[in-house]
Amino acid sequence: MDINDYLLAQDGIDWNDVLSDWTWLLPKEFTLWLVNRFGDLFITLPDGSIQMLDLGAGTLETLADSQDSFCDLIDQDDNDKDWLMIPLVDECMANGLVLGNSQCYSYKLAPALGGEYNFENTEVCDISVHYSIFGQVHKQIKDVPDGTTVSFKIKD
Repeated sequence: MDINDYLLAQDGIDWNDVLSDWTWLLPKEFTLWLVNRFGDLFITLPDGSIQMLDLGAGTLETLADSQDSFCDLIDQDDNDKDWLMIPLVDECMANGLVLGNSQCYSYKLAPALGGEYNFENTEVCDISVHYSIFGQVHKQIKDVPDGTTVSFKIKD
């Protein structure tokens, strides 16, 4: 397995702009390290620890104390499959969902809103749109208890 088959190229993307709808959750200081093909971020904090921003779930979780520790942990159990979404990326590729520049895989319905982590719920999306929509949705539902029915009003 080549890890680069499951990561997005970061060059040419204005990450400050792309992440503007996630400032409510992201720490003030971090370094962007890796981005999987669904746009989940792996960031390094000033203390060296690694956190993952899961865009589908709208969560930020500490994964490792350091990049070296992360590299060890990703090889344990199914961490590589979970963190890089390997089975779903493989299914997308096998079914012709190819990413262009500044694109990532996205969800038709956010997993936090009941969408499944499966091919049928996956589409190709512009990175800026993906981060903006999911950042806004998760900010609006962050304090809503699990299982609560929510509705959205779309305004022009």
